[in-house]
Amino acid sequence: MAQIVFEHVTKKFGEETVLRDISFEIEQGEFVFVIGKSGAGKSTLLNLIMKQEEVSSGKITVNGRRVDNMRRQRIPLHRRKLGVVSPEVGLLKDRTVYDNILFAMLATEQKERHRDKNIMRVLGLVGLAEKFRSYPEELSGGEQARVLLARALSVQPEILIADEPTANLDPDASWDLMQLLGELNYRGMTILMASHARELVTIMKKRCLTLVAGTLVADERRAIYNTKATDIFEERRIRSEGGKKEEKTLYLLKNIR
Repeated sequence: MAQIVFEHVTKKFGEETVLRDISFEIEQGEFVFVIGKSGAGKSTLLNLIMKQEEVSSGKITVNGRRVDNMRRQRIPLHRRKLGVVSPEVGLLKDRTVYDNILFAMLATEQKERHRDKNIMRVLGLVGLAEKFRSYPEELSGGEQARVLLARALSVQPEILIADEPTANLDPDASWDLMQLLGELNYRGMTILMASHARELVTIMKKRCLTLVAGTLVADERRAIYNTKATDIFEERRIRSEGGKKEEKTLYLLKNIR
């Protein structure tokens, strides 16, 4: 059974179409990259899974439950099953590593008697158990990235969503983080990662969903970074075709009325 399913999903912000007729399925235990240039729709796709954005049309199913029409009261429970790693949701600078992770656990209402053990467990997984009393400014960029990963794992997620987690890291720290993600995936965790890091994607050779101007142009397994993701002529063609389709739809709707 597929763990994440997109069926003809379109997302618009006003008159701008950010994602256009996206369909794919991700099985439990897969590692999937979402690749594309800045503005291709990668973060929007992830936000739709997390129910941080609403679909304009189409269906999204996660863990067997519809997300696109999910009731408001069920959203917190849905998000508790997702671990999120993003440099944009950084560490609280005035709190220790321990307290940063504790903050995430409190938000998901984990039982108090398990908190200490769980915090040290996830810090051990990322190799930072000895840093639990440190503050973010005392850590390197790579160590901060690993704390963000530990924080995401502390909620015991079924799916890990990573939005450009290596964006601010040097090559060595980026590769360390990718090895950790690879180990988590080997243990059975489903990982969905947005990235434009060509070298890392090519080295990892995982499944890749390639977005160009909001359109899914390739879905490949054991793939390298698809050159369509950075092809300006491909982007112009898709934007042109997308605009023509929308003009035709508007024309038909007006004439039906």
